[in-house]
Amino acid sequence: MSPIRYRGRHRKPSRASTLIRGGVLSGVVGTVAVTGAAAPAHAAEDPVETTAELRALNEILSTSTSEAAQATETYADLTGLRHEHADAERKAFTTAQRAAAELRAEEEAQAEAEAEAARLEAEAQEAAAAREAEEAAASRSAERSTLAAASAPAATESATAPASGSAAAVISFVQSQLGDAYVMGATGPDAWDCSSLVQAAYASAGISLPRTSQPQSTSGTQVSLSNLQPGDILYWGSAGSAYHVAIYIGGGQFIGAQNSSTGVVQRDMAWDTPTGAVRVL
Repeated sequence: MSPIRYRGRHRKPSRASTLIRGGVLSGVVGTVAVTGAAAPAHAAEDPVETTAELRALNEILSTSTSEAAQATETYADLTGLRHEHADAERKAFTTAQRAAAELRAEEEAQAEAEAEAARLEAEAQEAAAAREAEEAAASRSAERSTLAAASAPAATESATAPASGSAAAVISFVQSQLGDAYVMGATGPDAWDCSSLVQAAYASAGISLPRTSQPQSTSGTQVSLSNLQPGDILYWGSAGSAYHVAIYIGGGQFIGAQNSSTGVVQRDMAWDTPTGAVRVL
């Protein structure tokens, strides 16, 4: 009797998909091998049935192979989609980074441009202020030159009388300080500001004066520039609010601690004509 025999209509084995997993397919292949080996012994008995079984098994194997190929193709498609998605994400990230960098560069360039514009505007304002100061100084210098031209003859005449007494002591003191430095707030002996030099000069003659130029400009009798005498205090600005003082030494000359560039110097009245004068001696 044949190992496998069917009666009536041939019934195909089950095509469950689990036959291709877990080694079942290997078992089926082994069965086919055994069946093939045994086939000669039973070929005479029922070749039709044996052929039908092989055909059914081949059909199962073919179907399983097709399903496996389809699954492999689906997996490959999904893998490709994942790769494409990852590439798209990387490209989007790179694009976002580039856009952010460009935006930062634009903002930095705009900030630099605004800072440069502010700097140029500040420089322009400083230049305008400097021009205004120069123009004002030139105007004051012109006014002083006019006054000096009017008062120079009288000053020259007054210089014919040499200084004596206290006036001579004051003049001698300031002449001995020529070449000393100018330092705001300094009170000697080698550096002075304008009012400390005048105060020290009068102190050398035994006369006490206030420390600053404002009260010094009202410490005596107001005199005109055309009636000066050696030892008079010259001031620049209005009486009581003068911003600079010096000592008139006669002959249209004065000595004063002018500024940090010149120090204590002797100058002609026309070089910087004072506003007024006060006589203390």
